[in-house]
Amino acid sequence: MEYREMDRQEFSDLSSRILYEDNHILVLNKRVGEIVQGDKTGDEPLGETLKAFIAQRDGKPGKVFLGVPHRLDRPVSGIAMFAKTSKALERLNAMFRDGEIHKFYWAMVCREPQPAEAELENYMYRVEKQNKSYICRPGSRRSDAKLARLRYKMIGRTERYFLVEVQLLTGRHHQIRCQLSGIGCPIKGDLKYGAPRSNPDGGISLHARRITFMHPVKKEEITVEAPVPSSWKGLSPA
Repeated sequence: MEYREMDRQEFSDLSSRILYEDNHILVLNKRVGEIVQGDKTGDEPLGETLKAFIAQRDGKPGKVFLGVPHRLDRPVSGIAMFAKTSKALERLNAMFRDGEIHKFYWAMVCREPQPAEAELENYMYRVEKQNKSYICRPGSRRSDAKLARLRYKMIGRTERYFLVEVQLLTGRHHQIRCQLSGIGCPIKGDLKYGAPRSNPDGGISLHARRITFMHPVKKEEITVEAPVPSSWKGLSPA
């Protein structure tokens, strides 16, 4: 198996964005616009880019294994986790499914949340053709709707926006985007869920900030944190 050779700048950039790595797991600080897995655009996904990176860095002549237990939407930045062995992939898949991996996100929202801290619980359904999720109206529930739960609290603000930390308790399609929009607090730049204008980079101001889990092989607690994007300027405590 031959992988493409990276130039020095791309190689150095990827290396600098690795937040955690051992023989079983690699965690990368994903940028807005990067895709974790292949899609209809045909753009190279991070999984393939990282395979080429590992092959070049480690001088691996054969095929590099890299599995994806956790997906992060294209317009979102922050923690993207990859499994470097099939055993780690199987165990991480089960841990994500069973809620044993604790995920925290930061979001810049367009309106101050009221109350400043709460748990949201809704039933949500996905419309494939629109690639969008919706909250069921009170008193009605579709057969394809799934329970969605998260906790949020406001932790800062800028001159025009409000910073909330979200702990994701379930893993539904566009869950944070949909549920925050449902309380009148769309994420900055998220036109699909009600933001008034787009971000210059085409992304949304949602960042996978921190992840805590028990290592599937070493059985040690691991916490990984991703730096806030440089474009998030003017933050101050709530």
